[in-house]
Amino acid sequence: MGGNSTKATSGINGAGTQAQQELGIPDSTKIFFEDTKHSARDLARDDLIRVLTGRSGDAVNWLQDKFGLDLSKVSRLGGHSQPRTHRGDAQFPGMVITYAQMERLEDLSESIPDRVKIIKKARVTKLVKDDFGAVIGVEYSHKNKTETAYGPVILATGGYAADFTQDSLLKKYRPELWDLPTTNGDHCTGDGQKLALSIGASAIDLEKVQVHPTGLVDPKEPDAKVKFLAAEALRGVGGLLLDNEGQRFVDELQHRDYVTGKIWENGKYPIRLVLNSKSSKEIEWHCKHYVGRGLMKKFDNGEALAKEFGLKPEVLKKTFDDYNVAVRAKTDKFGKKFFSDDQWSLNDSFNVAIMTPVLHYTMGGLEIDPESRVVDKSGKPIPGLFAAGEVAGGVHGANRLGGSSLLGCVVFGRVSGDSASAYVLQRAGKIAEKAAGRLGAVAGHLEAPTSAPSAPAASKPAEAPSPSGQKSFSAEEVAKHNKKEDIWVIVDGQVLDVTNFLPDHPGGEKAIILYAGRDATEEFNMLHDPKVIPRYAPDAVIGTLKK
Repeated sequence: MGGNSTKATSGINGAGTQAQQELGIPDSTKIFFEDTKHSARDLARDDLIRVLTGRSGDAVNWLQDKFGLDLSKVSRLGGHSQPRTHRGDAQFPGMVITYAQMERLEDLSESIPDRVKIIKKARVTKLVKDDFGAVIGVEYSHKNKTETAYGPVILATGGYAADFTQDSLLKKYRPELWDLPTTNGDHCTGDGQKLALSIGASAIDLEKVQVHPTGLVDPKEPDAKVKFLAAEALRGVGGLLLDNEGQRFVDELQHRDYVTGKIWENGKYPIRLVLNSKSSKEIEWHCKHYVGRGLMKKFDNGEALAKEFGLKPEVLKKTFDDYNVAVRAKTDKFGKKFFSDDQWSLNDSFNVAIMTPVLHYTMGGLEIDPESRVVDKSGKPIPGLFAAGEVAGGVHGANRLGGSSLLGCVVFGRVSGDSASAYVLQRAGKIAEKAAGRLGAVAGHLEAPTSAPSAPAASKPAEAPSPSGQKSFSAEEVAKHNKKEDIWVIVDGQVLDVTNFLPDHPGGEKAIILYAGRDATEEFNMLHDPKVIPRYAPDAVIGTLKK
């Protein structure tokens, strides 16, 4: 569970939040609405933008109040006229938000198993409709059986920016982008869109695919199809984009599609993202993570950086001097308006990564109304069918603002939950008026997966394995298990055999394979809550590390 949201790195937008008020940021939903509408351009849907921005502050406050999350750091991303992208001090905000919600859902599946069931490794194959055209459930395959679950359906299946399948929406609507690398997990193949379209749902803006300007190039695998995203927050805190001649060529805080276009127009590769010591400190956790993955390098001074570029130091000095003038003037030849206040010098340290444009987000999807109801080709809501997150189109128009993907998930996730609940009650009430005696049966038909297997409630978190009686392994022994088909890692003094866990890892196999046969403690603790191993992979623990 969690999808691409677990990998979201910049934060979640919110206007008029408690954090903004405490920092004295004069933002409002009206300003946020105008920023979003400007970014959406001629495809702006005022009704959906009004929901997204109008409920944004409450969404962020809800995450903080109900889940105890730290979202106190606020930055300005490209296209925003005010700082409004929230994150905490540690870990990626997407991981923090989705983990907290998954954990709460699992707790509910234990405390009220008759109402909350989690069925993993199941594939929905069909939306079930009644004779009147209402969606009343889904057919799905699970453990080689076809099952049916009844009730209203909320689709939250993500986008299609990794849709390289035979019936690819990406290839059909944007074939010229087919060969680009992607930041998306391989589950993002437009399944939810295709399911709904097959029963007459309306699609909107399917050709609107966002190419993010800053995908991280792994020097060891420069042609890898799947790239890790360089958070837009890296530019938000003052990072500069430089071409292979050490020159700036764009306002780093412009809209994503604009920056991508300028990279392609400039054509002087490789393009590097450079952060000085102050901007690196501002987003220290991200830099540490990227360096640990071998996707970013640190240079102790400007001369070492110039050598990396293959340039004379004075070339970079002029670039920095020109930028310092722009900082003082609060404008430059690229039209940049928002600057960090620090001055750039060769007598500094730098974090640097190579960038490439990557498929990142699909603005198009199923057409919904402000209540998250999926509509048909005539514009009428399909009873019993709702959508939230990237599967829904029209929310962001032609271009999504950074920080609004997590926001769209939270806002329209809450809206769809409200709408689906109201739908159950309204429908049950109408049927009750006609046949009061059948109310119990109808309510059960609407709310419970009557034909579904009785899925066991999620097991309670396992206790951390006791060191007593366990085998112990030396680091040299662990190092021998360093291949995909036989992979061990060390985490906090425990030895894990994660061979069978690889396909289930939300961050993808590569994130684990990178640490095959090694101690992954620092990287693991940067990204995960300590409860992750006992909760999700207790069987992977095979022993302890010899002292």
